[in-house]
Amino acid sequence: MLNITLLGTGGGMPIPNKFLSSALLRYQSRKILIDCGEGTQVAMRVNNTGFKSLDIICLTHGHGDHIFGLPGLLSTMANSGRSTPVTIIGPLGIKDKLEGLISAIGFLTFEIEILESPKADLFIQLKPQGLVVTEHTVGNSQTSDIILSTLNLDHATPCIAYSMYIPRAPKFHLERALAKDIPKIYWKRLQKGETVKDGNNIYLPKMVLGKARPGIKFSYVTDTRPIEAIPDFIHKSDLFICEGTYSNDEDIEKAINYKHMIFSETANLARLGKVKELWITHFSPSIEDPKIHINNVVDIFPDTRIGIDGLSKTLAYPNSNDSED
Repeated sequence: MLNITLLGTGGGMPIPNKFLSSALLRYQSRKILIDCGEGTQVAMRVNNTGFKSLDIICLTHGHGDHIFGLPGLLSTMANSGRSTPVTIIGPLGIKDKLEGLISAIGFLTFEIEILESPKADLFIQLKPQGLVVTEHTVGNSQTSDIILSTLNLDHATPCIAYSMYIPRAPKFHLERALAKDIPKIYWKRLQKGETVKDGNNIYLPKMVLGKARPGIKFSYVTDTRPIEAIPDFIHKSDLFICEGTYSNDEDIEKAINYKHMIFSETANLARLGKVKELWITHFSPSIEDPKIHINNVVDIFPDTRIGIDGLSKTLAYPNSNDSED
């Protein structure tokens, strides 16, 4: 299962009733943070998330309202006793953006690995030390706990969207393994999609596994104009979190000029992407109460929630017919 919490929903600058837009993902007691603007660690304290088990920080881009919270957060993590490495992922140029911020911290108790502008999917595995990111996987993608994809967006600076998919292994049929006299020591490897050779015997995963089952998909898009690639990127997400910097269609000129979106454009992406649920975030400071503009969205995509700080949801594997062959 994957838990998602909106730490903040504001854009541009923090205001008294909104932290800057960021989201925290919790998977098997470990954590992934998306964006880290000013005040993010305060929002984490408000939501009682803890700091020590944060393994991965995904940055959409290098604008201040998305990265200025990093020095304080990393310093707090060091003070909490963090010792294992932290991975920061971001778009082209993010290393240069972070160099000064990180150097200002001084002493850290852990290493930081920066992955800039991934050219392909990243694979995240849960290990004893936490969530570990690799740029390739051996064998079947089922060996990864989370598959992380990125998409280049259309903003004033290099910016990327994130999509995370948690695969679900096909059902293991014990009766098939017993009927084929497959040694028990190989069952776990077959469940992971591996082919096992034992002398003259070759055991294939399909000998004991049922049909593929859908996993969990989560997508996050902010600070961009709508682009043609987004609906495919977010396709059938269980939850799609997307910016809606401006609420009314009358603000389209501002949205175009500043490379952002209006509510109706956000809703249309959700509709085209056939997602299950949409949360809108990254509101302009000029929007005092985003909820009053909900009608600009639900007529296009009914399953929409206007994001509020602290909004949280746990995504579980969808129901499927486990009896299928």
